[in-house]
Amino acid sequence: MPFTQGSLAKIEEFFKEQGYKVRYEKGSFRTGACMLQATKVVVVNKFSNLEIKIQSLWNILLDVEIDSEAISEKFLPIYEEILKSKTVA
Repeated sequence: MPFTQGSLAKIEEFFKEQGYKVRYEKGSFRTGACMLQATKVVVVNKFSNLEIKIQSLWNILLDVEIDSEAISEKFLPIYEEILKSKTVA
């Protein structure tokens, strides 16, 4: 996935479709993003550059449970990329 503002927007929309809320906050982050424990809220370091934001959100997508039945046709390519990434890792 290219590191563009459009890619970031697509990932954010994918999270939203899955019932997650993505927030951009300042704080003492050790990584570019984190998921609040036992919630569907992802907090991204608003001071990270675009590449770190995308990589951080992508890594969280690889770890969370995705409801494949809730995926609209628009996001199938992203879901397929996630599945490929999981099998490679």
